[in-house]
Amino acid sequence: MASSLRPKRIYYVFLSFRGADLRNNFIGHLYQALHHNGIYTFRDSEELKKEDQISPVLRKAIEESCIAIIVFSEDYASSRWCLEELAKIIKCKEQKNLIVLPVFYKVDPREVREGKKSYQRSLAKHEFKFGKDSEKVKRWKKALSDAGNLSGWHLNDGDESELIQEIVNKISTYLDRPLSVAKHPVGIYSRVIKLKSILKVESNDGVLMVGLWGQGGIGKTCLAKALYNALFRKFEGACFLADVRETSKDSRALVTLQEIILNDILLPQQRLKVSNVDEGINLIQRRLGRKKVLLILDDVDALCHLDALAGKGEWFGNGSRIIVTTRDKQLLTCHRIDQDHVYKVEALSNSQAHELLSKHAFQTHQIRTDLVDGALKYAKGLPLALEVLGSLLCGTTEDVWESTIKKLSRNPDKAINNVLTVSFDGLDENEKDIFLHIACFFKGWAREQTKKVLDSCDLETIVGFDILIKRSLISIKGGILQMHDLIQAMGMDIVNQECKDDPGRRSKLWLYDDVIDVLSRDMGDCAVKAIVLELPEPTDMCINPDAFIKLRRLRLLILHNVHNSFQCPISLPNELRWFEWPGCAHQIPKFSASPKKLVGLNMSKGNITGVLKQFKLKNCHQLQKIPELPPFLSFYADNCESLQKNEDLFSIHQFVHKSLADGLDTHQ
Repeated sequence: MASSLRPKRIYYVFLSFRGADLRNNFIGHLYQALHHNGIYTFRDSEELKKEDQISPVLRKAIEESCIAIIVFSEDYASSRWCLEELAKIIKCKEQKNLIVLPVFYKVDPREVREGKKSYQRSLAKHEFKFGKDSEKVKRWKKALSDAGNLSGWHLNDGDESELIQEIVNKISTYLDRPLSVAKHPVGIYSRVIKLKSILKVESNDGVLMVGLWGQGGIGKTCLAKALYNALFRKFEGACFLADVRETSKDSRALVTLQEIILNDILLPQQRLKVSNVDEGINLIQRRLGRKKVLLILDDVDALCHLDALAGKGEWFGNGSRIIVTTRDKQLLTCHRIDQDHVYKVEALSNSQAHELLSKHAFQTHQIRTDLVDGALKYAKGLPLALEVLGSLLCGTTEDVWESTIKKLSRNPDKAINNVLTVSFDGLDENEKDIFLHIACFFKGWAREQTKKVLDSCDLETIVGFDILIKRSLISIKGGILQMHDLIQAMGMDIVNQECKDDPGRRSKLWLYDDVIDVLSRDMGDCAVKAIVLELPEPTDMCINPDAFIKLRRLRLLILHNVHNSFQCPISLPNELRWFEWPGCAHQIPKFSASPKKLVGLNMSKGNITGVLKQFKLKNCHQLQKIPELPPFLSFYADNCESLQKNEDLFSIHQFVHKSLADGLDTHQ
């Protein structure tokens, strides 16, 4: 289980020291100060030191501590138990990220790391007892050398109470900084391991910027928090800047965020103030330019945020790591973050999703497998959806599970929608319209075919697809448009919210009942711009042939598996750009005398034999191809230069790709 990778910590601090005098004075006062500040501390006792090895209790206490404080006194090395304890502490530092802070109590740090004076005498005694080449003694010497090189405190004749307060303050900064990740952090810590390999924290060569990219609700923030907790102690200063997008809406927001970065990393006694963004940029460069820092900018959605908060790597000292979470991949590209350093946060695997749902939807009784599978299918590995759904279903009965899943399939949950809609709100009108077309109509369609349709509706499809992909709203695999079910539901809900009660006042229709409702009644001002009706099996639709003409704003009409029994031509509105009705019986559509804008026409498999006698095109300057026409049909093309030059005039080609400039007249 992924969550089991997280190390368990029982104690905040482990104290390692030697001597009763020290225990009753400096150590006693330090222990009380830590206890007074709520810092749970393990202080060993002499009875735990038995034989030549440290006891299992001591070993376990070291492993379960966050920080080890080693108080090196004059006779520390005389105790083989203290040296074994030290060796274990150094091992945990290397293997379990234990923080080690030495206190050199009335001894010089060089005496410890180089084995001089009292430490030389003590080690000589150990060599005499265990042998000069003893592996045990070598291990102790190495541990002393490693610990002696660590940064800590040196006390000779100074004020012990001041030093104790300084130690408590330092430990408090370590312990107060971890962030709450998630109630049930399933699947997070295995990803932290992958990201740590990308970040190469041990390297101090330059500054590395990394992006965490993915759709809303996918778990970017939780992952960034877990990463922060795993890494911040390895840096001279750290800052997790939460919810940059939302915070930046205020007029002085960027200045406030710059102040947070400076104060969180530097921890000054007097809080730093910033007057304006430019001053903040200069302060960050001057004050942090030589510091190894960890800076996480969460939920960034504008380049100006990055320019003001982490404009260039050279603002920070060597070894610094800057991590940006965003829904917009293009933002990372514009900020010159290498693509190899962009980590796409994917949905949870099915087993992880099942585990997370189970934890949130805790049950005292067994729930049917098909209901659990239905909930998992609804969430599609999105952690936010699993959390919300699990909370709704927690402790409920099977009939409530069934009812809840049915309800959500019709009406998306507000908590989920509010998160997902943020990505939509940040789009320009072109991208919003393309997104809604895909959500309502074209999920699962071929990219190229969808592009032709949307281009005909005066949308800039190429750039639109690119932006939607970078915003994690769509993906294209094998040339097919794909979209997470919940993002699709969000898009459909946006259209439905245009008018809940009257489909005629919505811009897009895709449900049979809504289409029939609009076409079957007289309407004044109809808002419908697009109808795409794809039915699972052939269905009769009994409507008036003039029903479409009242949809004056209609630009897109696609009907699949729809049968009609018209005895006369259907009338179409002049704003129509794309008309597709395979199998439409008997009649070619007619338009009024006004200028036409039709670009795409597909009536393949229709039976027009014996009905259509003449087909005339006039002033269609850019038209190159037309559908295959029957041999008995009289065809006229007037002032259609591109079409007349085309040698393969009657090739099988279902769609008219270019604008019909002035008219498409049909006659019986």
